[in-house]
Amino acid sequence: MDHSPLISLRTGTIGLLLTVLVACGASGPGAPLSPTAFQAAMRASGAQVIDVRTPAEFASGHLDGAVNLDWTGGVLEQHMAELDKDAPTLVYCASGRRSAAAAKALQQAGFRNVSDLAGGIGAWQGAGLPVVDR
Repeated sequence: MDHSPLISLRTGTIGLLLTVLVACGASGPGAPLSPTAFQAAMRASGAQVIDVRTPAEFASGHLDGAVNLDWTGGVLEQHMAELDKDAPTLVYCASGRRSAAAAKALQQAGFRNVSDLAGGIGAWQGAGLPVVDR
């Protein structure tokens, strides 16, 4: 039995699906959010906004309402049990590298709705969005 048409159909369907997802800018749970999408998500009831940068970076300017739980210093892991695993959890750092790792760790710990800020606070500021420097 020749399965070539079936394989061709599957390959074509997968290719079409990937093309549609890329063209639409699809995002799923845990996908990095643009600064404006991140800002909108921050407004959600019960959203937890976590800055995973160092305390010095946090003091130099952060998002309003954010809690500083340093990723590289292990502070986030120490405080995970205090966070609500069912609440929207939004993480960011300077460029997106640390927040991506932190988001993955949160998801592995059972957090259900985790997103990080694509491009970090640098992208946020580049989009002209406000930071708090207190």
